[in-house]
Amino acid sequence: MNILIIGAAGGIGHEAVQLALKEGHRVTAVLRHPGKLQIDHPNLSIVQGDIFQPSTFEKQLGDSELIISAIGVSGASFFNDKPTTLYSKGNASLVSAMQRIGAKRAFFISASAVEISPVLPAFVRFVEKYFVQRVLRHMYADLRAMEATIKASSLNWTIIRPPQLTKGPVTGHYRTSVNAFLKNALRISRADVAHYMIHNARNESTYKGIVEIGY
Repeated sequence: MNILIIGAAGGIGHEAVQLALKEGHRVTAVLRHPGKLQIDHPNLSIVQGDIFQPSTFEKQLGDSELIISAIGVSGASFFNDKPTTLYSKGNASLVSAMQRIGAKRAFFISASAVEISPVLPAFVRFVEKYFVQRVLRHMYADLRAMEATIKASSLNWTIIRPPQLTKGPVTGHYRTSVNAFLKNALRISRADVAHYMIHNARNESTYKGIVEIGY
């Protein structure tokens, strides 16, 4: 496939670039600062672009069979949550550009605590509702707005809501659910989130679906 990855220097984006190349795909990595991606491969093209200005990579967007939006707020943490529109307006710009040029297939990264899962342990539900959602209220507000925009689009979209992300290796062994809560989904490696997206690019059961993933 021709795969375009926006936010290719971030945790999930970087893993997606490496895995896609390893499996023989052609990858276009879109970054605001191309020097941040230290990968050299004959099947890799690096493009300086900005998700708020899809015209900066529109040709590559039209040539791609799969688009992965792996954008994230730089330096975001429990102690540094600030108002942002990166997820909502950034991806709204991407959605608009894709619809205009006829690109259809895309993955978008959200987060598990956007919606409190009733099948998580009671303590985890308590922490997510009264700590995570409050401390990261700006990020979650923007993620909810992002999801609403994506759901209203005509794309063959998939929203992934990973739980706690780890630096673990790709295993290919994880549980998922589409449009349903996944019991005890507590953590997943960024590498395995990337693995799921690459291996489900043409999985029509995930089109216009929300995926929960975990070990």
